[in-house]
Amino acid sequence: MSFLSAIILGIIEGITEFLPISSTGHLILFSKFLSDSTQSINVEFIKNFEVFIQFGAIFSVIILYWHTLKNNFDLIKKVLFAFIPTAVVGFILYDFIKRYLFSEHVVLWSLFVGGLALIIFELMHKEGNAVEKLEDISYKKAFLVGIFQSIAIIPGVSRAAATIVGGMLLGFQRKTIVEFSFLLAVPTMAAASGLVLFKNINQFSANQFNILGAGFITSFIVAILTIKLLLKFIKHHTFINFGVYRIFLAIIFWLLITRSV
Repeated sequence: MSFLSAIILGIIEGITEFLPISSTGHLILFSKFLSDSTQSINVEFIKNFEVFIQFGAIFSVIILYWHTLKNNFDLIKKVLFAFIPTAVVGFILYDFIKRYLFSEHVVLWSLFVGGLALIIFELMHKEGNAVEKLEDISYKKAFLVGIFQSIAIIPGVSRAAATIVGGMLLGFQRKTIVEFSFLLAVPTMAAASGLVLFKNINQFSANQFNILGAGFITSFIVAILTIKLLLKFIKHHTFINFGVYRIFLAIIFWLLITRSV
């Protein structure tokens, strides 16, 4: 993988991680086409890179929400409580997911079906009496959101989309569930990225560490901008456009993959 590819994928990660359109799905799809232009493809490193650069997005949340979290231990406990379902499912199925589900076909189906679900549940959502503040989220609802997030271990589902749909079904306002999704991303992605680093740190060359660093820095900067723009966007818009985008992207890549076979 070249530095240019690392930067491009870092931009994709930074934009897509907190949007309900699946960062992992985008990285898998675009990695395939970036890799197709190279002579030597290290598939295993690309898979590890796709997970590791999520660290950049994690730090963007920590920096932006530091003041919200530093003296709010109750909210931190709720976030960790919501993380439990994903931690259990991910620990049990990690090797299976990495070996069998990191494929273009799984991603495309997940994008398409997830897009339909996002549109349907958005149309059903009533914003009026929904939960308005992060502090008002109960431990029960936090855990239920965590169960929805665990579905996103399937590449292409989107962690953000799963938590947003779950939050809307549980009666959260859009801004509230989006911000809780940001916070829930921290332990979730830290665990996933940390596991990759722990299992593979001795296998990375010096050049590969430099490539990981380039992806990390790029995703960090872009993620900060994306979070700020998303919070402004949802004040006046719904998530339907993201559902339409997912469906459109799945169809386009189906056509591209079909033609390349």
